[in-house]
Amino acid sequence: MHKISLLLSTTAALMASTAFASDHAHDAVSDDVIAQQRAALATSTAGAGFGPQSPRDISSVHGTNSRSFGTAPEVEHMTLCDIHFHENAEHKGGQYTTYAGNGDGHGYGTGFKYDGDLTEAELADIDVVVGESEHGDLVPGDTIEIHFVYSSAQATIGNGLGTCLSDAIGNPQLRVEAVVAVLVSEGGAEFGEMANIEEYDGLNQVPNLPGDLGTPVVYNGSTTGPSYNEKGSPFQVTWSVRPEVIKLNIGSVDAWLHDNPFEEDHAHGVRNLVMNPDLLSPIN
Repeated sequence: MHKISLLLSTTAALMASTAFASDHAHDAVSDDVIAQQRAALATSTAGAGFGPQSPRDISSVHGTNSRSFGTAPEVEHMTLCDIHFHENAEHKGGQYTTYAGNGDGHGYGTGFKYDGDLTEAELADIDVVVGESEHGDLVPGDTIEIHFVYSSAQATIGNGLGTCLSDAIGNPQLRVEAVVAVLVSEGGAEFGEMANIEEYDGLNQVPNLPGDLGTPVVYNGSTTGPSYNEKGSPFQVTWSVRPEVIKLNIGSVDAWLHDNPFEEDHAHGVRNLVMNPDLLSPIN
């Protein structure tokens, strides 16, 4: 869904792995470009009062951002307003810690990939181009991070964060249930079933969210996306990020991209991992 600056002494740790996904035609920018983006984020947010940012390493509980806000209600008390996904995981942790590389500097070709192995059958070529855009397409073996966005407002279903807001409530609570998946050409769960929307007590719900991907890491953060690589996001979000990865049939992803109420037709780019402690909340 809709990067935090880094103390330069920790930049090298994240950039140590610079392997770049060969199945996508992106020219990776240098470490200096990423460091400059982090420095710009640190400068633009310093003393400005921004709350904690996302995405983050969910295995690290450290953070010194003191801007607090209440944890959003559980999803059964909120309404689903948006579903979208990013190519490669925006968060790091659990079963997705393999750095995809620096990418193009605009959110594509970067992020984190599934750490595990897949069979030849799961990686077999398919005859369909999935989610094609100017940034490439999706192929078996790719990792995606799916964001199921909920709002406490009387929100509508549609494209983008705007559908989660309301003129009637100026500060709705937002919650994102995040699922990281690896795409396979054989077997795997059906995305259409996972993303199936039903209404309960007037609230849009996704009753088939995976419940077997480990205990979700819940923390206070923000919206994501590469547009916030050099500036802070002003939106407060309660995140619930599952640490384990689900195998997802790539054909079902293709079918969903051709028929969904959110007008989604490709994977979004990812925001640089937030590493500056001043922009991270402590995880209890």
